[in-house]
Amino acid sequence: MTSRRWLWLFLLVLGAAFLLQLGSWGPLESSEARYSEIGREMLKGRDWLHPRLLGIQHFHKPPLTYWLTAAGLGLFGENTLGVRLLPVLAVLLQVVIMYGLGLLLFQHDRARALAAAVIYGTLPVILISALNVTTDAYLATLELAAAYGILRYYHQGGPRWLYLFWIGLGLAFLTKGPVGFILPLMVMLGFYVKQGQAKRPLTVHHWLGFALFVLVGLSWYLYLMAEDPAFVRYFLYEHTVERFANAATFNRAKPWWFYLVLAPATSLPWAVALIVRAIQTPWASVPRQWRNVLIFWVLVPLLFFSLSKSKLLLYVLPIFPGVVLLTVYYLGRCTEAALHRWYVSILAFYGLLLGLLCMLPVFSAVFPLGLEVRPYTAAYPAAGVVVMVLLLTLWTQVRIAPRLLVATVLFTVTLLLTAKPIMQQNELAFNGSRPLAQFIRDKNLQSRQVLVYNELLPSLAFELVQLPVSLNDGNSSLNRETQFEPNNSWHKYLLYLDDPKQEPLLGSLLLQQPVMLVKGDIKPERQWMLRYFKQQQKLGKWTVLW
Repeated sequence: MTSRRWLWLFLLVLGAAFLLQLGSWGPLESSEARYSEIGREMLKGRDWLHPRLLGIQHFHKPPLTYWLTAAGLGLFGENTLGVRLLPVLAVLLQVVIMYGLGLLLFQHDRARALAAAVIYGTLPVILISALNVTTDAYLATLELAAAYGILRYYHQGGPRWLYLFWIGLGLAFLTKGPVGFILPLMVMLGFYVKQGQAKRPLTVHHWLGFALFVLVGLSWYLYLMAEDPAFVRYFLYEHTVERFANAATFNRAKPWWFYLVLAPATSLPWAVALIVRAIQTPWASVPRQWRNVLIFWVLVPLLFFSLSKSKLLLYVLPIFPGVVLLTVYYLGRCTEAALHRWYVSILAFYGLLLGLLCMLPVFSAVFPLGLEVRPYTAAYPAAGVVVMVLLLTLWTQVRIAPRLLVATVLFTVTLLLTAKPIMQQNELAFNGSRPLAQFIRDKNLQSRQVLVYNELLPSLAFELVQLPVSLNDGNSSLNRETQFEPNNSWHKYLLYLDDPKQEPLLGSLLLQQPVMLVKGDIKPERQWMLRYFKQQQKLGKWTVLW
């Protein structure tokens, strides 16, 4: 078959592995639950410009991810499948774009472009981004589209690719703000620096493209700033400068070396191959194009994100296209004998991981892992081992690269099929609320007002399809953006227990025989609230009182 048919087959297999049991566990705290609930409230309230989380306006991110989440819920049902389906499709689109980038950088070598697409689509970090609904999967898709558009324009011309660049950039800005510029900007620098490329002249298409960027990327910001001038400082300072420079702003402090460890760990085994081959290859023998990919696509963004005080794993998704392309380049320089050694090593790594997954039910029963893994879960990795051994034994393909890529796909499919039952069996351990919601329904308590003590729990609101009242007893994550509320109606959804003025409202809620959820213990000075509840049940770290 041609490389394109192999690509579509890979997308079909990967998509099926993603979609199977995709909604079998509920949204997990904190990011996925926030986006799920904001999308649900947006769809219900039909207010597309003012995102709300648990009834209170929430402007931590621009609205594109919320719009897409609401669209998924509207199209595919108000359930977890509706939340997760569009991010999965976004990741599959990334794989297609990676194939296109591979064609450009490898001078239309379709085999290497296919290898780049397959390796990218099977990276653990990419799998995590597809199954954890945040802005990052959408942002990576739009950044890749913009990067592909500008590279295609530089290589072959054509105004449509220039428009793709500007529209992709505008949508990226509408997804996460200025950080959406990073990959496209690095791609532009990598194309020009010390490569002697002739610069294309400015045309009317550049100005029209920039106008599209302003219209798409800035319209929502400008609308809110016109509505309330306080948004100028909010967007420019609190969510740009403060997020980068102050770790305490969003409680995402990590050490400077966080990405230096997590980025290679979540791109195994390919990170090892890239690092070893890059060290073994003389720098002078590497063409300028690939030096620039290493410097501008990987090292500079990695340094930028490492300097930021606010760190999460998926923030560095923009470096992985460069990582994958470099991996294919360096392994492509190997002799067949050297590639065979990598093939044996990588298959041994896959076999070890699948073997450990087969033993996971035993480990969880013997050791205090904090996980429940039922015996049947081991059937997935065991079947994966059998299929991989049979295929690679019976398949007559002589070349190493196709065998390695097929083994990688089989391992990835097995990993996805194994992970989903584990997620379903351990929702409470992974900060999901579906078991809590199910308990409330089983006890016929869903008609009562739900109180959540000192925790933000949008996943419960999503599962119950009703807004709880959050009781803030000193948890900074419950300090909401009430400065943008037009009136005091937000008190229906959030009470500050240290504010004496809100005691009457709390008292009236407790007299209505509510359900209250407590994670851990109630502070001693709040123990008096317990007398309003006659029964309680422990579920994981939570206690349900009614």
